[in-house]
Amino acid sequence: MSSVKDKVIWITGASSGIGEALSVALSAKGARLVLSARREHELQRVKDRCTSKENVHILPMDITSFDEHDRITTKAISLFGRVDMLINNAGISQRSFVKDTQFDVYKKIMDFNYFGAVSLTKALLPHFLSRKTGHYVVITSVTGKFGTPYRSGYAASKHALHGFYDSLRAELWQDVKDDIKVTIICPGFIRTPITLFAITGDGSPLNKMDEGQYKGKPAEWCAQKIINAIENDKEEVNIGGREVYGVYLKRFFPRFFSGLIKKIKVR
Repeated sequence: MSSVKDKVIWITGASSGIGEALSVALSAKGARLVLSARREHELQRVKDRCTSKENVHILPMDITSFDEHDRITTKAISLFGRVDMLINNAGISQRSFVKDTQFDVYKKIMDFNYFGAVSLTKALLPHFLSRKTGHYVVITSVTGKFGTPYRSGYAASKHALHGFYDSLRAELWQDVKDDIKVTIICPGFIRTPITLFAITGDGSPLNKMDEGQYKGKPAEWCAQKIINAIENDKEEVNIGGREVYGVYLKRFFPRFFSGLIKKIKVR
């Protein structure tokens, strides 16, 4: 078991939801934090909630500005002299049927949820390799295990993250054994503002909370589960309520699951 105390942890998407809850919880456990998101004023609000503000730095960034990632990564490393862990949490959700979704919307979702994480991971990789230690934590979703109606682009982006990080873990083991870790976090319904900012078929925001998200587990509860997974060196965990059972139904009873998911209420 490894403690997060005194670890330098860089969190993207730290301005709300799971990212905010993780920031507050990790600070309380003695971690040193670099908080990133686009909205600097919201990052400052999150920093003000943290236990040791002197051990929290704000580093505004746009996860889709790929050309800036090398520079931003150099800056993140310089703040504490190193980065021990990257939590790739930034992303957007989607609420639209395939027939109604413009192709540019799919590109935007992949840029936010997949290519942004991949780009930042690659930018930080030389630092981890030179130190022969590090930890990538990626927040995906149970929809990285199965697709549902109304979330085709979102599910595709989360599936893609699983493929990339599973491959990365295997490659890193060949280079440095288990000294650079990869943890994949798969939340279900967590009560966050993510559906308010979810994009619809034409790219406009949904601007409302859907029922599943509203009835989901608290973000603070989810953050504690994530920290437990990190400290126990878990490779992959599912976090949520009854929706998590869908992962196992899909695996062991695929025909039954297929019939079930067709009828599920999605909005």
